[in-house]
Amino acid sequence: MGTIDLNLVRAFVAVHETGSFSGAAARLDAPRSTVSRAISSLEASLGVRLFQRTTRQVSTTTAGVSLYERLAPSLSALENSLAELPEREEEPSGTLRVTSTVDLGTTVLAEAVARFTSRYRGARVEVYLSNSVVNLVRDRVDLALRVSPRKMRDSSLVVRRVGTITLQLYASPAYLARRGTPRAPSDLLSHDWVSYRGARHLQVTDAGEWSLSDLPPKTRITSEPRVVCDDMSFAREALKAGAGFGAIPTFLGDVEVANGTLVRLMPRWVTHTSRVYLVHPGHKHVPPKLTAFRDIVVEILRQRPLSVS
Repeated sequence: MGTIDLNLVRAFVAVHETGSFSGAAARLDAPRSTVSRAISSLEASLGVRLFQRTTRQVSTTTAGVSLYERLAPSLSALENSLAELPEREEEPSGTLRVTSTVDLGTTVLAEAVARFTSRYRGARVEVYLSNSVVNLVRDRVDLALRVSPRKMRDSSLVVRRVGTITLQLYASPAYLARRGTPRAPSDLLSHDWVSYRGARHLQVTDAGEWSLSDLPPKTRITSEPRVVCDDMSFAREALKAGAGFGAIPTFLGDVEVANGTLVRLMPRWVTHTSRVYLVHPGHKHVPPKLTAFRDIVVEILRQRPLSVS
């Protein structure tokens, strides 16, 4: 028999329920001739007559009644399922999957999730915190909050810059009391420091510029870092415990400065910055849940920027 067009089935149900081709055409918002052709096509596919037609009335045959009783509940359930699909609703609903680094997740996403779920009762959120880059399409993740030292370019993703992260150097009062306070970038060369995988070299210039790199240095370099980690929140805790000095974002470090648990080193020297982006797949049919959550993240970062001078 082959595949039957669902529109033919919808036309059949409409004719049976309204009792006429004209009534079915009005319900389906289609020409009467289109409905008539749909019924003829369905009858030809099935090899049975579904309606008896006269110039004055249309009546459903026994075969037609049997077909209706079998198809109508399934068709209604299918149409209801499509109509109630969460991503089609104007109100954000369904499950939203988001990812970010651990430090941004605890600083930004936690508040964004709380605001989002409070505003939209039909929505739920799954959060994946990882310092590795998650493949959004493969892992079926809707939205990522990412950090990059360079401008992000990816034709397969929608990328929106939403902020800047500034890295500064910090150490604990206890460490500085024990080892002394560096006054210039060159003083850093004799100190212990906490670094990150992929950024094992601290490069310092005479102009006071410094950067973290995994490449062989073109200028001065400290000795090998005493501690290497992959998370800035861990680095902050290690610095507070006196492991040495290190570079962490000001949104993590300055809170500790206010609490007296960290000291910002050489604040007048040039700092290292990175860009913060919201990233999601696809340019078309973006669901309301994603746009609503994205707007909340932008709102939070506008109210409380990550980069603190």
